[in-house]
Amino acid sequence: MAVTTVTGHPVLPALPDPATEALLAGGLLPELAHAFGGPFHFLLPDAFDTNLRSLYEALATAGVDGFVYFAKKANKAAVFAERAAALGAGVDVASVGELREALGHGVRGEDLMVTGPAKDPHLLRLAVQHGALIAVDALDELDAVITRAFGGRTRPARVLLRVLPPLQPDSRFGLAEEELATAMDRCVTAGDALRMEGFSFHLSGYALGPRAGLAARLIDLCRTARAKGLQAHRISIGGGLPVSYTDADSWRAFLEAQRPADYHAEKTFRSGDFYPYHSPLAGAGALTALLATRPENSDTTLAQVLRNAQVQLLLEPGRALLDRAGATVFTIQGVKERDGYRLLTVDGTSLSLSEQWFGSEYLPDPRLIPQPSMDFENSGDLHEPGECEAPGGAFPASVGAATCLESDMLTWRKIAFPRRPRAGDLLVYPNTAGYQMDSNESSFHDLPLPPKVVIDWTDRPRPRWRLDRHFTS
Repeated sequence: MAVTTVTGHPVLPALPDPATEALLAGGLLPELAHAFGGPFHFLLPDAFDTNLRSLYEALATAGVDGFVYFAKKANKAAVFAERAAALGAGVDVASVGELREALGHGVRGEDLMVTGPAKDPHLLRLAVQHGALIAVDALDELDAVITRAFGGRTRPARVLLRVLPPLQPDSRFGLAEEELATAMDRCVTAGDALRMEGFSFHLSGYALGPRAGLAARLIDLCRTARAKGLQAHRISIGGGLPVSYTDADSWRAFLEAQRPADYHAEKTFRSGDFYPYHSPLAGAGALTALLATRPENSDTTLAQVLRNAQVQLLLEPGRALLDRAGATVFTIQGVKERDGYRLLTVDGTSLSLSEQWFGSEYLPDPRLIPQPSMDFENSGDLHEPGECEAPGGAFPASVGAATCLESDMLTWRKIAFPRRPRAGDLLVYPNTAGYQMDSNESSFHDLPLPPKVVIDWTDRPRPRWRLDRHFTS
């Protein structure tokens, strides 16, 4: 059950993660912080493997033919593309750089999904050459693909037609109803130069009903396309599988308790500004529930609708595959005393913890790892338990970045730490692999980008580590 600390500030504990806990207890993180001399991310690819297998198990249990593409935009690390290739999954890419990275780390061209609006001509050329599946977003883009398909290639260009969600008519992505009819006719005219394999959508939010309903609509479109002589045997429902970072009671208590006074400078956030850090259905559980949902005006589940129509379900999850697959470590460089709380400055920026990019806050509580302060003023002192510990969390602190910008805050919220934070201590932000690590990273002030460290626990009491193989690192 969630509690409020004795300081009056709400807490939001992350769900337990044995791999991260073992790493925290093993003493490796201080060594890495010393070696890199700055913030770093550690990656846990075993968690990625577990999440991917769970999605395939959910598909198999429901009797649904499916294929998973890892949405590479969620994390640039090469290791996740490597793991996707090793486990028989694909990768969703939206740029030439992402496509090259995926190919370079073992993903076959035919296991690539190319998404994004108004794709670069070079990206389209590479996609056609390597046999990737292209989610076409507009009529002029379809014409560009067809032109390249007639350019002497021996294999047809492979496309899905992306559908504008009726419930989100203001979206800038997808083809409207009239455009879909025109697009199917152009696919028919293209003949053997093009293989129209089905339809796709991406729907904001996590509600199951609208997602199941739109999936059923795409299945109907497949029947229409087949009547025109097109293959149309697959639909992609994009990502949209939520992740739970905390338990239900903690999340509810946090939303009820948080006030401007709980933030540095009384920064104001509305509850709706936050990612839903708890979801009763998450990851593979959310997929299972989606497949068991009855679309509107249907007597059967989505799984049965897919089976009856012999349509393959394609998924493009990012965050759901990266749940508990990594964390971010900063070192505290300085501590200021404020009225009733402390203001910490760490050796990195909020650009390496990207929720601020969305005008929001990354809410799971960071862990304070006390360290000897031998490289700082008043060095040499370990934390004395009698002086520095408070079981109820008596040391609230907000976390700022090592830049000259007032707005550059990693955590506006006053985190109630159980020990007094000091220069030299480590802060570990949990479960940051999904969209937090590098979506908005920048070498502002000529600060180096935090390296990514791959942790390998395979058959060893103490983990091994290596730097990730991302080509542009």
